[in-house]
Amino acid sequence: MSSRCLTELPVAALILLTACGHHRRDEEAIAPVGPGGPFAPAGALVPAGGSLPSQPDPRAKRYYDNAAAVIEGRQLYNAMNCVGCHFNGGGGIGPPLMDDKWIYGGRLDQIYDTIYHGRANGMPAWGGKLQDDQIWKIATYVRSMSLPATLAANNGGTPSQNPAPVPAAADAHDGWHLPK
Repeated sequence: MSSRCLTELPVAALILLTACGHHRRDEEAIAPVGPGGPFAPAGALVPAGGSLPSQPDPRAKRYYDNAAAVIEGRQLYNAMNCVGCHFNGGGGIGPPLMDDKWIYGGRLDQIYDTIYHGRANGMPAWGGKLQDDQIWKIATYVRSMSLPATLAANNGGTPSQNPAPVPAAADAHDGWHLPK
């Protein structure tokens, strides 16, 4: 065998083996469908299986009605370039955050889980890269974007520039529901 065959054969085998593991079954396809949407309901997905808790995570309590957490969350949102995908909450590459359609749940603890664990098709996992308190603050800011008080305060200006604190009553529900 020539030396050329000895170097090309392992490379071809590696490419073939790598390609075999990258098939995608239809039932594994989840939202978002592609850059900029459309964003299809994906179901109540939970990392590593299991089920969503019906009661909010007790750690969320310190972030409700906390204006300072919302402001710090906004600063972190911008610093971590969340704005690169979600823009200022209106959506773009990532889904919008200023409406009532939450693909993976819109409760503060569910948003925390999405940021912490990441989601398939684009949302990176920030757990282990940011402190828990920072993730909670980003989740608080993200949750504030869809509040009526935040939307009213913007008066047609740049979305989410005047975020309102998140009242506990905003998340007084049993968790994820299929987006409308």
